[in-house]
Amino acid sequence: MSETVTGPAGEPVFRVATVADVPALVELVESAYRGEASKAGWTTEADLLDGQRTDPAGVTEAVEDPEGVVLLVERDGELVACCQLERRADRAYFGMFSVRPTLQGGGIGRVVLAEAERVAREEWGVALLEMKVVEQRAELIAWYERRGFRRTGVYSPFPYGDERFGIPRRPDLRFEQLTKELKAV
Repeated sequence: MSETVTGPAGEPVFRVATVADVPALVELVESAYRGEASKAGWTTEADLLDGQRTDPAGVTEAVEDPEGVVLLVERDGELVACCQLERRADRAYFGMFSVRPTLQGGGIGRVVLAEAERVAREEWGVALLEMKVVEQRAELIAWYERRGFRRTGVYSPFPYGDERFGIPRRPDLRFEQLTKELKAV
């Protein structure tokens, strides 16, 4: 995706993130998942993790990744959502999915996910989207299942001791891999 996708006033506008967007992206991701601000939405991880969700170095790496893209979503010039796609041979990894907490539950997440699927399928030619979700996030996993993702039963450990990913509030966190087949349209 190389250009801005425009829409009528008030409609989501997609564009590819640049390094200049990193501070705003970090703020958005942090607000969607951690701290008091995240509690205004339903995707908060504040009951599971303290500390940061990401940092400028990690977001810069995603923005500059030649095998990926970070999509920004703006409405009336304001950053409201983002996601990361990373090409991995015959599949794409979907991550860093964030919607401003006060807008969660209003449909913007579905629009972002649909655009990410379109980019992966049509522009990259991949047939599978994969992601990792903290297993204890049952409500979030159910949201993804309603959108065609399936649980794989493949788990990976949470990076305990690496505060770049947060400070766990419980000892049993782990990630489950979810996948979705992208059907040709």
